Amino acid sequence: MTCVATLISNPAAPSLDAAAIDRARGALPSAQAPIWLDPGVAADIPFTGDGANTQAKDQRALAERIRAALAGAPIDVVLQGAAGRRKQLFLADMDSTMIGQECIDELADFVGVKQEVAAITERAMRGEIEFAPALRERVALLKGLPASVADKVIAERIHLTPGARTLVATLRKNGTYTCLVTGGFTLFTHRVAAMIGFDENRANTLVVDAGGRLTGDVAEPIFGREGKLATLIELTQRLGIAPEATLVAGDGANDIAMIEAAGLGVAYRAKPNVAKAAAARIDYGDLTALLYAQGYRREEFVSEHAR
Repeated sequence: MTCVATLISNPAAPSLDAAAIDRARGALPSAQAPIWLDPGVAADIPFTGDGANTQAKDQRALAERIRAALAGAPIDVVLQGAAGRRKQLFLADMDSTMIGQECIDELADFVGVKQEVAAITERAMRGEIEFAPALRERVALLKGLPASVADKVIAERIHLTPGARTLVATLRKNGTYTCLVTGGFTLFTHRVAAMIGFDENRANTLVVDAGGRLTGDVAEPIFGREGKLATLIELTQRLGIAPEATLVAGDGANDIAMIEAAGLGVAYRAKPNVAKAAAARIDYGDLTALLYAQGYRREEFVSEHAR
């Protein structure tokens, strides 16, 4: 069957050249001529594989062989079957994926416990501790904080990951339904989703008292690993989309289930256990890498200024 290896570098520092492509082709079975998606940034290399090459385990092994051939060059490698690359449903994590921060850590800074909360966040995202109890523990430390602080955090501390708006705008122009799914909070997701352009969003709700302050509680049930996977399943059924026509991106342990269930599950600058579980990973590129992985050419991108 026809497969494709997509080589992607960061558009802010293009590093893909003919020599790198030749090294990658040498590691692929029956590699064909490369197709540039964006000169210096991304290219497809079609190759002939068998059914095993489309299995996640074999994709990862072959991708590692290509990375070894690239000898440490800052180039991402995504392998998949050539058919059905453009997806119809996109689910993405928010914190440290679509934005560069962990919102709960920034809230914690306002009550002087950022270091403590950030340490718990890191352990939860690495899968070292269960997400739900870790979330409850962190939220309890925010008790008494005015909910309005979220406005200040968004205005002064939250930065969209490069390529976020372009990714979502391009997908939506091409008919893909987009949903932001996060173990974070609706105080942030409603606005971040609107800033980026998502169709909808799912998150946890912080309980706020009559005076507008956080009670230290989070509404149950907690939206985490199971909720993200359930959202993927729900939306595929609601929209009549086949599971293989789905794209998912995330970086933490509570993203693994939805990443493994997606047609193309991508670990984006992810924790080691997430990168190990995902069929594809992006370590160097910005979020437009998810467009190149679907075969989009640079001229097909929708500029974030055109939204």
